[in-house]
Amino acid sequence: MHFRSRKKLANEVSISETIDTDKDGAPLTYSDIISVDDTIAEDLDRKLQGKRVLEIVNRMLEPREREIIVLRYGLNGRKPITQREAADALGISRSYVSRIEKAALEKIAKNLERMPL
Repeated sequence: MHFRSRKKLANEVSISETIDTDKDGAPLTYSDIISVDDTIAEDLDRKLQGKRVLEIVNRMLEPREREIIVLRYGLNGRKPITQREAADALGISRSYVSRIEKAALEKIAKNLERMPL
């Protein structure tokens, strides 16, 4: 009986079993090799939040606000630019870009709180 139960366990390996040593002579285990940063939940949440923000940007913002947010944060595959660069591109002052951006970000935040997941 004992031998049969040992035979069943013969192919099992512990995750903390030493399989080798590193260059300093420290033991190397399976858990060292297969260690994974489990960020799936965080990645999914970030992706969902990003989709929600894009939906708000496209549906809730005025055209000028949308344009500034897209330019400033590099949405729709664009490279993000500074307020000065956005002001030059739109032919307005940097402070006006700043005011529009601030108002748009407040709208986004407010609508993000209201929108269900």
